[in-house]
Amino acid sequence: LLLLQRVLLLVASDVDALCACKILQALFQCDHVQYTLVPVSGWQELETAFLEHKDQFKYFVLINCGANVDLLEILQPEEDTLFFVCDSHRPINVVNVYNDTQIKLLVKQDDDLDVPAYDDIFRDEEDEEEDSENESDGSEPLEKRRRFEEEVIERTMRRRQRREWEARRREILFDYEQYEYHGTSSAMVMFDLAWIMSKDLNDMLWWAIVGLTDQWVQDKITQMKYVTDIGVLQRHVSRHNHRNEDEENSLSIDCMRIAFEYDLRLALYQHWSLYESLCNTSYTSASLKLWSVQGQKRLQEFLADMGLPLKQVKQKFNSMDISLKENLREMIEESANKFGMKDLRVQTFSIHFGFKNKFSASDIVYATTSLMENIEKEGPETTNFIKALDSLSRGNLDKLHQGLDLAKKQLRAIQQTVASCICTNLVISQGPFLYCALMEGTPDVKLFSKPVSLCLLSKYLLKSFVCSTKNKRCKLLPLVMAAPMDVEQGTVIMVGIPPETESSDKKNFFGRAFEKAAESTNSRTLHNHFEMSIIELKTEDRSKFLDALISLLS
Repeated sequence: LLLLQRVLLLVASDVDALCACKILQALFQCDHVQYTLVPVSGWQELETAFLEHKDQFKYFVLINCGANVDLLEILQPEEDTLFFVCDSHRPINVVNVYNDTQIKLLVKQDDDLDVPAYDDIFRDEEDEEEDSENESDGSEPLEKRRRFEEEVIERTMRRRQRREWEARRREILFDYEQYEYHGTSSAMVMFDLAWIMSKDLNDMLWWAIVGLTDQWVQDKITQMKYVTDIGVLQRHVSRHNHRNEDEENSLSIDCMRIAFEYDLRLALYQHWSLYESLCNTSYTSASLKLWSVQGQKRLQEFLADMGLPLKQVKQKFNSMDISLKENLREMIEESANKFGMKDLRVQTFSIHFGFKNKFSASDIVYATTSLMENIEKEGPETTNFIKALDSLSRGNLDKLHQGLDLAKKQLRAIQQTVASCICTNLVISQGPFLYCALMEGTPDVKLFSKPVSLCLLSKYLLKSFVCSTKNKRCKLLPLVMAAPMDVEQGTVIMVGIPPETESSDKKNFFGRAFEKAAESTNSRTLHNHFEMSIIELKTEDRSKFLDALISLLS
């Protein structure tokens, strides 16, 4: 279908989208399909890109954007334009689901979309009233009059049925659209496509793994979904990576090997020191309450319990004694259980390039995210996107290492901000939700004007707050977090995240709530992000917006 046409690729700014894009690029290369790649970070850029290119292109591929709005309504395309949408945002807009002439959705077969039935939300126009009978003047025979009365009754019945149907439709759509959540990672969907076409390569499989890991790191999917999808990928990994020991080149420099493993849930620990990683991983830092003096003491006790000398723990992981490294996972896990950290192991994959480069999937996610939201270099937005995309190719280890260094800075900044928010009691209960606002002038505040960084901060903060508060009710509340966006324009960026509970289904109701609160107060907001639960807001409208949100959710 696409062989003779040029295709426009519109790709959102998240790691899963980048991975899906890499897989699709590789497939296009196989088949010599010409394409143009345009990064889009929000609805405005998507619309602009479409308007700029709609005359040269008939085929558009949208990755991690476009599924959860009525695309035809927003973009107003020509009738011969075709959209292929691969997007993990749910729920998918009903018009996109039922329009199969212009919109082709790429979803996994077993993804349960829960879409309402066609007849419940669309009605054929000919059911409408036909008010054609002219009024009678009372001088006609009884027969005609009786027929007229029957018609009036019938018409009233039809109107009533229509009103009932419309009320039910509103209810059905409200239930369907109320919560925002995520389906299967787009990179996995793309890999599936490659596999069906028998064009799947080990590189593509690795990108699918990174895409799934991104959903897990950003806390977008449930533990259950993560483990299920890991199982799916594990079968592909063993198919692609069994090695015959006798082959000469089984470990050549260019060889790349993917392995399944139970690894420690410690951020970047193989490229950092164990000590830094324990301090800057949200799971360990929240469990040990590292923002308090007591917590620091517990960390020392934890290290002592493992019998690891401080000198070893604080030096780079690569330089640690080999004898210590060999049993490290078991040692850490045993001690972690005593200290109440029962989930320190996680199922994941690692990749080996040649002899000495080994990375775990989460390392790549942190590095790529940091390159994408790098605030250090001023320049066009797209340079960050291209750098992040390049870091996913195994030829670009220098970019990947640059990303790992940035990621460490980012994790440190998040942990320090969490500590200061908790120590200065910045997290306040507003009734139906917790609220925390970062002030202008806070260290690293510029980093948190970026959506992924702000979401990570919010999740880490909520985890830590739940561990630190004595208030049982507060432990069950969602969190709304605000940070300065653009000081000159006087805007803040705001994100809402669901409660931090064991059984959380990761469904987020803030998208709809933000829309309603903005409408009812005429707040000047911008709903530009593909995640509905992130908005931009004029600083002076913030208090009326929050008041409306509180009364809406109470």
